[in-house]
Amino acid sequence: MKYAPILLLVLAFACGPQREETIYWQSIEDDLQTLLIQAQDGDTINIPAGYYMFTNPLILDGISNLVFQGQGMDETILSFEMQESGAEGIRAANCTNLTFRDFTIQDAPGDNIKVTDTDGVRFARVTSKWSGEPSEENGAYAFYPVLCKRVIVENCLAIGSSDAGIYVGQSDRVIIRNNEVYHNVAGIESENSRWVEIYGNNAHDNTGGILIFDMPGLTQSGHTTRVYDNDVISNNHDNFAPEGNVVAVVPPGTGIMMMATRNIEVFNNRIHHNRTIGTALASYVLVEALGAEEGSQLEEVNQTINEDYDPYPNQVYFHHNEFKNKHVLPTLKNDFGLLFLTYFTFSLPDFAMDGILPPDKDFVLCLSNNGEFNFANIDAENDFENRSTDWSAYACDFGTIDPIFQ
Repeated sequence: MKYAPILLLVLAFACGPQREETIYWQSIEDDLQTLLIQAQDGDTINIPAGYYMFTNPLILDGISNLVFQGQGMDETILSFEMQESGAEGIRAANCTNLTFRDFTIQDAPGDNIKVTDTDGVRFARVTSKWSGEPSEENGAYAFYPVLCKRVIVENCLAIGSSDAGIYVGQSDRVIIRNNEVYHNVAGIESENSRWVEIYGNNAHDNTGGILIFDMPGLTQSGHTTRVYDNDVISNNHDNFAPEGNVVAVVPPGTGIMMMATRNIEVFNNRIHHNRTIGTALASYVLVEALGAEEGSQLEEVNQTINEDYDPYPNQVYFHHNEFKNKHVLPTLKNDFGLLFLTYFTFSLPDFAMDGILPPDKDFVLCLSNNGEFNFANIDAENDFENRSTDWSAYACDFGTIDPIFQ
């Protein structure tokens, strides 16, 4: 086990009025980065309790079976508020079986923790946050594994991301469980990933609680996701994503949003008090139609659409979820909120679909055992002309459906 030496620095920062004691920040940057550079397969890098300030990213590359651990989420604090180079706080690539556990990382100018091209990555009992007010100046992702396999994010806390608190992209065999996410634009987002399980999480006070998206122009299409036993509560925060970002289209007050994804099962979730919409099912056709400013992230994504991309959701099994909504009016800061106010004033939708369906294949949506809930098909394809609150065409006996994981 390796212990990085502690170099006391004359950086004494009061951590704010909520703390009576003075926090003495320390620097272990050079010694810790040296340990990471010299680390051998199977090593454990053990960070003692304390408050540590960094001016450069911590980098891991091409190592196997390494554990990076602190002494607890409230004991070992890594801050990148004074970072001078690089975007990520911790950046790892081309590794096998990495474990990050028992520390807090905060205030990187970009992503707090980014892991790419890694087979086996586990985050456990890690807080990843931006410590100020939610702002578009915050980094995009608190946890950002992308192009990975065998990913686990468990018992973690994500706060303040201007895109997604827990994001997993273009990855296979993913488990996101027992985490708390709040004050993010998206609490949890799975994008173009396959064989994903999202369960036991508490997503509250985000703009959108849980997003399952399939986007064009990426290395793989996503499919086969289960979202269950989550609390998706009061996700009514203003959307503070930079203008033109894809998640900037998510209306404040969104519980769960599925876009252009397929073979997805959503069940046994408590979807409560999300002001605008409990659950949304949308095609990318609708997002593309919203338009994008020149040079924006959304414009760049739209330029990657090709004939191989399927923009329509399909094979969606939605059952045994519980809806509550104490709000009478949707958000008035978003076009979707205004649309629901106009057309569904006294029955804000618990489940809404855009009505843009695949033209060349059967569309499968199964709604079963969700109690009393308000349904809306907004028929966006025909300028809302044939909007409907009748979901009988999608009622089914879920017991006859084969499980999506076999």
